[in-house]
Amino acid sequence: MSQTENATPGEQVAIPEFLPVLPLKDVVLFPYVIVPLSVSREKSIAAVDAALAEQRILLLVAQKDASVEDPTPADLHPIGTAAAVMRMLKLPDGRVRLLVQGLSRVQIDAYVQETPSLRAKATRIQEPEAKPPTSEEAEALIRSAKEGLERTVSLGKTISPEVMLVAASLEDPARLADLIASNLELKLEEAQRILELIAPVERLKAVLEILRREIRVLTVQQEITGTARGEIDKSQREYFLRQQMKAIQQELGGSEDLSDELASYRKRVEEKKMPQEAADEVEKQLKRLERGSPDSAENAMLRTYLDWLTGLPWGTMSEDNLDLARARTILDEDHYDLEKVKERIVEFLAVRKLAPDSKGPILCFVGPPGVGKTSLGRSIARALDRKFLRLSLGGVRDEAEIRGHRRTYIGALPGRIVQGISQAGTSNPVFMLDEVDKIGSDFRGDPSSALLEVLDPEQNKSFRDHYLGVTYDLSRVLFITTANVLDTIQPAFLDRMEVIRLSGYTLEEKISIARRHLLPKQLKENGLGDRSISFGDDTLRTIVEDYTREAGLRNLEREIGGCCRKVAVRIASGEKRLVRVTPKVAREFLGIPRFQRDERLESDQVGAATGLAWTAVGGDVLIVEARAFRGKGHLLLTGQLGDVMKESAQAALTFAHSRAPDFGLSEEDFEKKDIHVHVPEGAIPKDGPSAGITMATAIISALSGRSVRRDVAMTGEITLRGQVLPIGGVKEKVLAARRAGIRTVVMSCQNERDLAEIPEELRRDLKFVFVRRVDEVLAAALRPLPQKTKKPVRRRQSARQTTERRRRT
Repeated sequence: MSQTENATPGEQVAIPEFLPVLPLKDVVLFPYVIVPLSVSREKSIAAVDAALAEQRILLLVAQKDASVEDPTPADLHPIGTAAAVMRMLKLPDGRVRLLVQGLSRVQIDAYVQETPSLRAKATRIQEPEAKPPTSEEAEALIRSAKEGLERTVSLGKTISPEVMLVAASLEDPARLADLIASNLELKLEEAQRILELIAPVERLKAVLEILRREIRVLTVQQEITGTARGEIDKSQREYFLRQQMKAIQQELGGSEDLSDELASYRKRVEEKKMPQEAADEVEKQLKRLERGSPDSAENAMLRTYLDWLTGLPWGTMSEDNLDLARARTILDEDHYDLEKVKERIVEFLAVRKLAPDSKGPILCFVGPPGVGKTSLGRSIARALDRKFLRLSLGGVRDEAEIRGHRRTYIGALPGRIVQGISQAGTSNPVFMLDEVDKIGSDFRGDPSSALLEVLDPEQNKSFRDHYLGVTYDLSRVLFITTANVLDTIQPAFLDRMEVIRLSGYTLEEKISIARRHLLPKQLKENGLGDRSISFGDDTLRTIVEDYTREAGLRNLEREIGGCCRKVAVRIASGEKRLVRVTPKVAREFLGIPRFQRDERLESDQVGAATGLAWTAVGGDVLIVEARAFRGKGHLLLTGQLGDVMKESAQAALTFAHSRAPDFGLSEEDFEKKDIHVHVPEGAIPKDGPSAGITMATAIISALSGRSVRRDVAMTGEITLRGQVLPIGGVKEKVLAARRAGIRTVVMSCQNERDLAEIPEELRRDLKFVFVRRVDEVLAAALRPLPQKTKKPVRRRQSARQTTERRRRT
């Protein structure tokens, strides 16, 4: 704080001609003013020592550039202030604290010394003698200056009461100007300009102009403070400061001084080349953010929304690698067989290469668990050099999971589609929607209906998420869906996808895949090298047939991992030799076999027919048993059969009844006998029409007494007219028949074309009988009645016949 005295020290003290110079960085000293100084530069300390050794008078001169650490005469202003050193204190760190009082303005004539300190020849500037003002202008300026100084104090400016008393008593315009200038927060250039003004009236005019500007600034500040306090709660200190800053920006022009946060959002809009609709929405929300309260919940919601909207990869695309040979190599490395799927992916790449703007297909991989549907999607992404995203839809019941929640809800977020795109960082990833057959629906909506727009190439170009509220282009995304079955998928949803079926693996395929992929993976995961364990093909065959019964490979990988862990225990215990896992060793590692290899009937039996079924985990052999006994023509069905399977049994019985004479059956066989049809493994639910001809064969065998050939398996739907209709899952059913040792497979002639999907080595040991009617099925499956010597049958006489015979006698 500047201070002053009533005395006139400049008049009482003689100023030497040669003075040590003390350069000042950020302050200008006026005459009659007392200020403290801190001196740390070597030359400055040397100048202080020189002044103390002489007459304790220094020449204080302001630097032109405060950043210069070692100023030369050219770096200093030509006019400074001679000051008396009132007090001096040396600090332990080498710095010197001074208390100096200005004496008079001086003109530097020349510098006579630069080391160890600056020394200059100076001439004292004589100022007019202090006396009352003689003109009206000077008197008006003095009054205005005093009133202005009092006005600044009333507006909050901090000036000591002693200074105010001295100013009130001063009538000299020169001293009053210096006093006011020393108590205003002037810039260095302004203070130096006042110091260099010699004429008292001109000096007071300049100071008065600065004083009026200070009054205007203090007035605006007071208004800002009053406005901010009217809008704020007393406890919100931070809010008060922000409101002050906001009011200052509005006073200075507002829009020119944007905050860093708002500027960063606008920069993202420019960098990402957002569509006009999205850019307009961002600008609209930014204006709301500017107007809103910084600490309000709405502003927090707006920031989250803007982060999502500007964080999306608008227009950012990864470049596709369209090398067909490379893609084929990657697919062959990652997956064994699956030729149809690989061809479809290569076709997609070829089309993209020839027509870059073509719409992406929606592929749907359908097959049993563990056949490689999800890993196939990863391989496609690797072949294309695209980012891979996976979204599991199993159990999803809320439509908002797909389309997002509206921003009015607390904790609202975009849907999983938009979240995945944001995570990928590109607008053309490979997006896998897993388990679409397990999507649920309830009062919250049907997610599969929400996916209709996502998976429609004609509509997903303008997909609108509820949270974003603007359209987003999904047409560049390669969507891939997976499912185990198609029955539970909504028809309109299924219509938008290109279905590619993945069948279960054969025994030979499983052994090859285990050798190429599963074994190296498990050896690596269990810390084993190639020289520590070995598996033979017979061992892998034993594991597949005795411990896994699946279409996929997950259980096979688990069992191989179980063997590897047993070997890992031995090696960790100090055993160094190579462990050869033989079938016998595998049984020791894995325990009792879980499955029997041969599931066919032990012998030809009456009323027991072998059918083929398809399940979610592959094909299976189904034994259908039928027994006829005295009753009233009822049909009993057991084995936890579904409605469709029950209807197939009823149709088979009706057909057999309608053609009874052709099969050697009488009317009494259907009227006085009950027929019980049972499918073993009653704890497992069963359904489907493909067991129709198997049930018909078992029923006719039970009624006629003709045995069914045990090496014949059949599948097909039956009609009341006796026609055999085609069924699905041919490859899986043929694999199941092969596992069970079946030699002959009977199916509809319309399924003959499906054999093209079955490898030649699987069909080599099987005989296929293609039929149109049930008569052909019976001819292939039933054996003729054995020829027996007929004995005379003694008929039992009725009571009436016995009475008449006695009368005749």
